[in-house]
Amino acid sequence: MEFFCGTSHKDLGEMICKRLSIDPSPMKSQFGGTGDEVDSTCKETHVEIGRSVRGREVFLLQTGSPTDVNNAIMELLIMAYSCKTASAARIIAVIPYLPYSKQSKMRKRGSIPAKLVAKLLAKSGVDHLVTMDLHTKEIQGFFDFPVDNLRSSSFLIKYIQEIPNYQNSVIVARRPESMKRATSFAERLKLNIAVIHIDQSKEADIDREDGRCSPPPSSCSHEGLASRRSTSGEYVRRRTVSESASATASDETGDEFRGVKIVGEVTGRVAIIMDDSIDEVDSLIRIADCLHARGAHRIYALATHGIFISGAVERIEESVIDEVIVTNTVPQEDFVKRCDKIKTIDISPLLAEAVRRIHHGESMSFLFRNISTND
Repeated sequence: MEFFCGTSHKDLGEMICKRLSIDPSPMKSQFGGTGDEVDSTCKETHVEIGRSVRGREVFLLQTGSPTDVNNAIMELLIMAYSCKTASAARIIAVIPYLPYSKQSKMRKRGSIPAKLVAKLLAKSGVDHLVTMDLHTKEIQGFFDFPVDNLRSSSFLIKYIQEIPNYQNSVIVARRPESMKRATSFAERLKLNIAVIHIDQSKEADIDREDGRCSPPPSSCSHEGLASRRSTSGEYVRRRTVSESASATASDETGDEFRGVKIVGEVTGRVAIIMDDSIDEVDSLIRIADCLHARGAHRIYALATHGIFISGAVERIEESVIDEVIVTNTVPQEDFVKRCDKIKTIDISPLLAEAVRRIHHGESMSFLFRNISTND
């Protein structure tokens, strides 16, 4: 077995290798040049495998780097293709956080980048994928080879049980779509659940204005078209005024706070916001402010992947959130140094056991023994 670590998360690779009692296989990556001479004007990626892999089983560790995701993908593809052309027997990609997994649905006139990433991995020579907590489980259908979608729920539940007075907690689903996962956590912890509803009227308006749902205009006079546009514009203005008045009335009654509505009781309780990943924190902070206004005693945010795009860490530090707990599927050292509220859970034992079982041909069902179908 050969275990190569990409540059996106070398610390995690070393922890996995330490648990497997092996050393990382030698490999050299270069960004910004080819060969021995580095040209700063050239942004190509160069990968050199430092050991023969002919007839060997190869594991490649790479994750979606929050700072340079496209370089991480390209490096992984070249790593896999290098092993394939070097006659490796089997290539298993270990990608704790799969890049572009949130772009798994067609939106407006875009595309589905998650499927493109799956096709690229297959073409580069990858035979098997090990990942963790995909944004949607249906993404596994994009791949032409086996996918092991591991779950971090057991690690997160263990952390929740260490929260002081966790029996007085309420699991908060960040959006209605994540209610099944939140319910699964709540049932195992014997806790209540609350669901967040955020006003999505602006996004709905954009989708309606996109025009794809409307039939093409029939042949008619320019005056008729102008009249219809005028009527449509007047309707939109009336609807906007009506919705604004409705939102104001809702705010005055206290049912809604900054466009956020909570279904469930959180007063005097420890609120635990659940999600699969945290990247932008605008909606998260709005939810936390709403929970705080509704009388939540303490506020925690739990997620598997902590991406934290630009400015997110500073906003978390200034927010009413008490702790943000994420796993180390992506590097967290810099984020932890900049924000005392961010805590990290190590998931290297799970990944190391998955690698060991795949290498020895053992069943993976042991890793899912306490996992609900909704996790």
